[in-house]
Amino acid sequence: MAAPAGCELELSAGEIHFLWHFIQGSIMIPETRASLRRAWGLCARHSFGWIAAEAAFRHGYLHGPAIVYEELMERACAAFASHGPLGAVRIAGRLREGGLCLVCGLGLTRTADRYAPPDVVGQGRDLSQIRAFAGATEQFWRAAVCGRCAGSGSTPRCRVHLREDLLHGGAGAELPAQRVLVEAITGHLRRYARAFRWDHRGTDTPEDRAALVSASGWYSGWAPWLVLCGRGQHGP
Repeated sequence: MAAPAGCELELSAGEIHFLWHFIQGSIMIPETRASLRRAWGLCARHSFGWIAAEAAFRHGYLHGPAIVYEELMERACAAFASHGPLGAVRIAGRLREGGLCLVCGLGLTRTADRYAPPDVVGQGRDLSQIRAFAGATEQFWRAAVCGRCAGSGSTPRCRVHLREDLLHGGAGAELPAQRVLVEAITGHLRRYARAFRWDHRGTDTPEDRAALVSASGWYSGWAPWLVLCGRGQHGP
């Protein structure tokens, strides 16, 4: 499988400056969580960047993303609760973004140059933790990779490409399988998020941890994760 070229993983100083404060507590602000729900999470770049920065700053401890994506995946499950001849149309409507990516909406892109201490920028750009996490779980998340993101013939779809297919009259017959995929990701992610609680510590499995990667890819697209794992090429 191969990811499209043009997917640059390195975060700008401005993006890191924002994400540093984001993971320190602003993610818990109700308005922030509501914005994430409306926009179906973050864009592919910033979904990956947030999880990668969280892994870098917290040495692989991904409690925040697990909690947030568990909540978002529960919403994804609810979006598939349509039946009848117009079910595909209703689902496509429910999968539409109701707002911009929170980070993009602030004008923070790969060229954003806000001040952040050099040591913070360096740590935020360190991909070793997230690369290790993705590599250790790849055998479990690989089956969830969107065939259109990867340029392969596989049938799974991320939310973005599933919605496009549904709007163009395709993928309707695949909805039961897509729903099973989303429910499976949600179940494993629920167990991963629960394992951060003291009374459930150590109960998660590599397959549960892989669900965080699958959730990010399903919501926003797989290109950054494929590039990280050597399945695509870096852009300029």
